[in-house]
Amino acid sequence: MRKIEHLGIAVKDLKKSTELFEKLLGKPSYKEEAVKREEVVTSFFQVGETKIELLQSSDSQGPIRKFIEKRNEGLHHIAFAVDDIYAEMKRLQEAGFEVLNDVPKRGADHKLIVFLHPRSTNGVLVELCQEIDSSLE
Repeated sequence: MRKIEHLGIAVKDLKKSTELFEKLLGKPSYKEEAVKREEVVTSFFQVGETKIELLQSSDSQGPIRKFIEKRNEGLHHIAFAVDDIYAEMKRLQEAGFEVLNDVPKRGADHKLIVFLHPRSTNGVLVELCQEIDSSLE
């Protein structure tokens, strides 16, 4: 793993939360994006080498909505940048971690993503993400 790529924060109201983080960080969000497959709308901020991803559910039964109902707004996941997501999945499965997807899927911000189940990571949802080569899109 190369670095913390981003911290995902579950929010009820993306517009209000984006305004709050713009005040907090003193700069605007650089991108908003809907990811239909994940049932979320996101807003991104760059903070040094790390990003903050605000996530609002776009579906009343989506995973972010369920997370907020159970735990309220707050830290949802930590994402690590990797060079080879398939190799990392294999390494982590062999080390006993539970990977939630059989294959990576497209996520926000031009990434391939896969999640590790919190029960195998001390209660923290961990995301692995690999930059998608933009020349292949």
